[in-house]
Amino acid sequence: MPPGPDAGPSDRAEPSRDPAEPSPGGDEPPGSTRSLPLRPLGTSVRTFGTDPGAAPEQGLTRRDVSPFSLVGVVWDDPAAVLHGTVQVRTRAAADGVWSAWQDVETHNDEHGADPGTAEGASGTLRGSTAPLWVGDSDGVEIRVRAETADTGTDRVRLPAGLRLELVDPGEAPADPAPGTRAMAPPAALTAAEAAASAANGQWAPAGAAVIPAETAETAETAAQAATAAAPAAAKKPYIGPRPRIITRKGWGADERLREKGFVYTKTIKAAFVHHTATGNNYRCAQAPSVLRGIYRYHVKSSGWRDFGYNFAVDRCGNIYEGRAGGVAKPVLGAHTLGFNTNSMGIAVLGSFGGSAPPAAAVTAVARLTAWKLGLHGVNPKGTQTLVSGGGNRYKKGRKVAFHAIAGHRDGFATECPGSRLYGKLGTARASSAKYQGRR
Repeated sequence: MPPGPDAGPSDRAEPSRDPAEPSPGGDEPPGSTRSLPLRPLGTSVRTFGTDPGAAPEQGLTRRDVSPFSLVGVVWDDPAAVLHGTVQVRTRAAADGVWSAWQDVETHNDEHGADPGTAEGASGTLRGSTAPLWVGDSDGVEIRVRAETADTGTDRVRLPAGLRLELVDPGEAPADPAPGTRAMAPPAALTAAEAAASAANGQWAPAGAAVIPAETAETAETAAQAATAAAPAAAKKPYIGPRPRIITRKGWGADERLREKGFVYTKTIKAAFVHHTATGNNYRCAQAPSVLRGIYRYHVKSSGWRDFGYNFAVDRCGNIYEGRAGGVAKPVLGAHTLGFNTNSMGIAVLGSFGGSAPPAAAVTAVARLTAWKLGLHGVNPKGTQTLVSGGGNRYKKGRKVAFHAIAGHRDGFATECPGSRLYGKLGTARASSAKYQGRR
């Protein structure tokens, strides 16, 4: 194990440089992903030098690297599970101070495309940890330690091809910070940007950074129109006012990264709530950068076709469009393995196993679900039945009843969305129903 923060002079020595790593200050454009292979550490170097995959501890010693803000670990086989711990510490670019060791969530296998789908069988997928947001950094150290086997002495084998991913999210032309108004549409859009924008054409002009919130009066008018267009016996639809949504253009998504075209499911019966496990060390003004980092990690590092979640919510309650295809449409995501069909995924930026989610974030989940579930006639306080596509909790083909607003752990054996956020889902259901006008 590398020496701790209270170790002797060797721990305070200047960090080494990986020969494969470009020097800081190079000509790399903003917005990039760098991948560094992990190596045996400590006694593992001598014992397992010819077979790095068998080493019970792998990592990289302290080293200078090009600027990055988000980290994660990936490996070759998406079906392989990393049984062990991953810890990193990073050096802040602003003052050169090294952080304490931070844990990286290793169980990310519960996310991703359903087995049997085109995305799930694409051949580009990799195993991956959750990403961790660390802020502007230019130095890194990492250690991955396999857990002990049942004997208590031997350690299990780590997945083959472990690599550290360093993500620079790049800069967006203008991040729509909390309270800002929609930006004026740009003079020209690329074909990919135009396609992503056109999917939201009902709600905002091409190239808009923000889809404005719908007032209660406007929502009532829309509901009356929907009732008038329906048969005489139809009941008044319960649809909450559309909340303000920052578009992909608004948070700076590079549309060249994702696969072309959009993939849809038939309807939206339920919303699965997640946390991103990226940590809570971000300001709301940084949320677009966090999203750009996660987006790059999902596509370039994990091999997904696009951002995994349909929507994201930050700690200030700002709502963001996630996977491309239109905020009002049933876009097929890669958020809840086995139950992506006929559902949507909402990720709250942060980690909520031990930290309580901000009230603004819970309210945003309620407002978003009141609108989106309402478009599909779903009562947020009701239950819905989905068919499993396969996972570690329910076999493929199993019909499962879920709360209309469910937690990720309801469909998969996982800690997500964290116990503190999971405990607030009842509040979200009740509030969502009220926003729909239900008693």
